Amino acid sequence: MRRYRQSLWANGPLSAAAAVLCGLVCIAAASVLSAVIIDIVIKDIHMAGALAGASLAFGGYMGSYIFGRYRRRKGLFGGSLCGALIYCVLSVAGVIVFGAPAGIKKLLLLTFSGAAGGVAGVNSKRPKNLRDQ
Repeated sequence: MRRYRQSLWANGPLSAAAAVLCGLVCIAAASVLSAVIIDIVIKDIHMAGALAGASLAFGGYMGSYIFGRYRRRKGLFGGSLCGALIYCVLSVAGVIVFGAPAGIKKLLLLTFSGAAGGVAGVNSKRPKNLRDQ
């Protein structure tokens, strides 16, 4: 007889941690891409703040979108939670590396982009490989 095993997305805290990890990977990839764009194309540092904000918004959106798409419920709350958790991870890293936490603007940016991503993920088409929900 076959054993039933719940997916990663059935457990709330574990799925939030996976979505936060995906969001952090997206932030890192977007930051590297924006650094390459600044170095090769723009050759001026004045746009660094805008591209860093766009990288944060992209990572918060994508992490929450993944959470909402596979969790399939509570998109606004779950997306905001993912954005806030990403902020907490970045803030702890900022305290360790620089000695100061991240600013409140980053929290607001990540929370709002996370909320938008969570809502978009819940309202998207159901994934084919989602079986247990």
